[in-house]
Amino acid sequence: MMATSHATLNWGILGPGRIAQSFARDLALVEGNRLMAVGSRSAERAEQFAAAFHVPRAYASYEALLADPEVQIIYIATPHDSHEKWSIRAMEAGKHVLVEKPAAVNAQQFRSMIACAQKNKVFLMEALWSRFNPSIMEVIQRVERGDIGNIKYIHADFSIYRDPPEDHRLVNIKLAGGALLDLGIYPVFLAVSLLGSPLDIQASAQLHPGGADLQTAAILRYENTLVNIMCGIQGQSDMRAKICGTGGTFFLEPTWHETQSYTLLNPGDGSTTNYPRPTLGKGYSYEIMECMSCLQAGVQESPLWPWEKTLEVVSIMDEIRRQTGVRYPFE
Repeated sequence: MMATSHATLNWGILGPGRIAQSFARDLALVEGNRLMAVGSRSAERAEQFAAAFHVPRAYASYEALLADPEVQIIYIATPHDSHEKWSIRAMEAGKHVLVEKPAAVNAQQFRSMIACAQKNKVFLMEALWSRFNPSIMEVIQRVERGDIGNIKYIHADFSIYRDPPEDHRLVNIKLAGGALLDLGIYPVFLAVSLLGSPLDIQASAQLHPGGADLQTAAILRYENTLVNIMCGIQGQSDMRAKICGTGGTFFLEPTWHETQSYTLLNPGDGSTTNYPRPTLGKGYSYEIMECMSCLQAGVQESPLWPWEKTLEVVSIMDEIRRQTGVRYPFE
């Protein structure tokens, strides 16, 4: 594996959009990290981002960013359809990669990314920041410990109201747009984190005239558990996830995928206990810390969010899309 400095980890951002701005703000909060460079297809956008976040180097192409010998790890924040391409290009350039979720639009793409990481002996992780959220981390640990008995039912949704123009990323099928990959990945991630892959999936969706999904719902069936997931851009849901067991219920408080607390309901007397777990910054800080930890340990994948889990999530979304008829033109 490419050697990394234990003193400072030098980052490059590929694609200076809105999510990259949030990431850059949190990166500044984590000691031992430096945002060294940003790359964009637009020199103006790269320079604006560099000025706003005090980035020493602004590149007018992604290729120039990947050629910078001092950049050790690349955060890829481009639209979904190009995650595979630029992750592979970055790894072939000897860079470690943190790629925004979904890491790939289908399982075949992510398998190609894994093969590239193995060939080039570099670190690769999907930036599924919710996995490292303090409340969600603690709830997963407590479920695994048996604090609420056997899990019987999970409900998780991610629905917001948006009315995007026809060419917007959210509804542009050419960019792998739609609610499922953008929002539905969070409920799927929660199911996979707690239960793994389901035995059966039943899915339904409402589609945009262009083919992207506007709303998607699915029931994931496990041996002794049902998981109800929903995502969409047609209306606002309460965004509170619940995990129901034989000995209690955990609630991940709104907005659950970036929650600042969770609640335990005792079914015996109906009492509740809230556990505040405020995040450092918006919460991207924890996936940054995980990258640092993995690179210092010399491992190629995160033990908390390994490649296998990303594959499970994207495979479930592949099946949901198959059932609902959502197919991207480049597949």
